[in-house]
Amino acid sequence: MNAIEIRNLSKYYGKSRGIEDISLDIAEGEIFGFIGPNGAGKSTTIRTLLAFIFPNGGSAKIFGMDCIKDSARIKMNIGYLPSEVNYYDDMKVKDLLFYSAKFYKKDCSKRIHELSSILELDLNKRIDSLSYGNRKKTAIVQALLHEPKLLILDEPTGGLDPLMQNRFFEILREENRKGTTIFFSSHILSEVQRMCDRVAIIKEGRILKVETIDRLAGDKFKKVKIDFANGGRINLPGMVNVETKGKSMEFLFGGKMDELIKSLSELQVENLWIEEPSLEEIFMHYYETGRKD
Repeated sequence: MNAIEIRNLSKYYGKSRGIEDISLDIAEGEIFGFIGPNGAGKSTTIRTLLAFIFPNGGSAKIFGMDCIKDSARIKMNIGYLPSEVNYYDDMKVKDLLFYSAKFYKKDCSKRIHELSSILELDLNKRIDSLSYGNRKKTAIVQALLHEPKLLILDEPTGGLDPLMQNRFFEILREENRKGTTIFFSSHILSEVQRMCDRVAIIKEGRILKVETIDRLAGDKFKKVKIDFANGGRINLPGMVNVETKGKSMEFLFGGKMDELIKSLSELQVENLWIEEPSLEEIFMHYYETGRKD
């Protein structure tokens, strides 16, 4: 069974584009990355899934339930971490968290204390005295306190220092080991590569590519750098993102490797590097070209 099923989902703000014709399947127990820069449509997709806004077309289901009609039931099994966190300032952290726990009609006190300890969050602090990082920690505990079956994370690490980011990722891995599905939306590609099984690349409200991290980074392209003895050059099908500097060339290569080797055999090559590209390099290729292959 899929945790999330999205079919041809579209949302417009007047004449402005939000998302267009989004379709995704996310399996139960998966850690799925949703990547694109700010304004690409990531938050609009999430807000539509959560029925904070209504679509102009298409449909979405979570655990087989319609995201609009069954919104109240769905939210009992979801933990949501928004990119921007806003609270009533006159509350203490513990008051906010225990108030939130009442919505789930279960005793979450042990869980609240465990997570707060891991994240070094002082439950007795007033909300108005919290730094941005501690507000984000509060939101993390709030999203996880009822042990949801699905976590929806929108730019989740903003405000966290590197130590707390590592602890947060450890918490997510433990939740995933227990069966929780994680939908991880971010523009920080290193985080997505570190955490996710598969990713969708979104640009201007449309999905460009859905692929496993391993295949996206390693199957199709290789990163090639060549130092020529006499400033030679090559031009082959499959060369993209070509950069030349002095006697050197760098590019991503998705063509036939034997053709590359044959071409280089006719030139004087001082050094040759062929390696796996980073996710950032693959992402920029798809993003700049808008390719859907």
